[in-house]
Amino acid sequence: MTEHQVSEHQVSEHQVSEHQVSGDDVSGHIAPVDITSVNVVSEDGTTLAVDTIGQGAPVVLVGGAFNDRSTVAALAAELAPAFTVLTYDRRGRGASDDRSEDYQVVNEVADLAAVIEHAGGRASLFGHSSGAVLVLEAARRGLPIDRVAVYEPPYHADDDQPGPAADVYDRLRALVAAGDRDGATELFLRDAVGVPAEAIAGIKAGEGWAFMADKALSLPYDVLVTAPWQGRPHERVAGIGVPVLAVYGDRTSPGLAKATEAVAAALPGAELRVMPGEDHAVLQRPAALARILTEFFA
Repeated sequence: MTEHQVSEHQVSEHQVSEHQVSGDDVSGHIAPVDITSVNVVSEDGTTLAVDTIGQGAPVVLVGGAFNDRSTVAALAAELAPAFTVLTYDRRGRGASDDRSEDYQVVNEVADLAAVIEHAGGRASLFGHSSGAVLVLEAARRGLPIDRVAVYEPPYHADDDQPGPAADVYDRLRALVAAGDRDGATELFLRDAVGVPAEAIAGIKAGEGWAFMADKALSLPYDVLVTAPWQGRPHERVAGIGVPVLAVYGDRTSPGLAKATEAVAAALPGAELRVMPGEDHAVLQRPAALARILTEFFA
């Protein structure tokens, strides 16, 4: 997770209405797409805010750290003409609460299972960044999934780059327990992601910082699910038996490129796509990604 590229624009420029977004109709014009918003209850009683748009086979979109359902809404709108697309706030962020007593990956897998059940009992999944690791973990654990597509899962796959310090999770938990959102956000960016200090200063000065800090109390989940201390990608995805598409941009960091390539190489029959001109902030301009996903999920 040391080369997960983060910018203020990545997390602040996807704000859309909760009730209507735009998508291309068959004539190429922009047409409104209605959203149905509901609360789905997870296994431990946590309430998840879920939006649904479109018609067709169900596809669930899962964002990464500092993201909520608003950051994948533009991609959802692009996919809505072909699929029933579900987006949700991962627990502890946005309009979703968190009723668990501790941070555990199994909680987030159970949340995804609840969203899939709401979708009709089976679905295909797309995950971005730590959301990509989460959907792969869900597939590994045997949730009723048809196909999985991931964009730049931040596994630690580059031996030339050091991973986060072993105590990063404990230090993050301490800041979260103290309610220090700014401190937790800065620590995550610096010590878990590897963002240089000068870049963090620039992010803090921008309007996106408040959006990020608002989700800081959920950051322990992102550290736990990526868990760079738990082995290389080929070990983390072993046993996945559904079709997998792994995608990265040719302008992303070497570490994320290597991690994505490692996922594709570890799974027989997996597809690997490299998007020209794209980096980790692909959700800002989702049209090209949507075309790739539409082809894969069809």
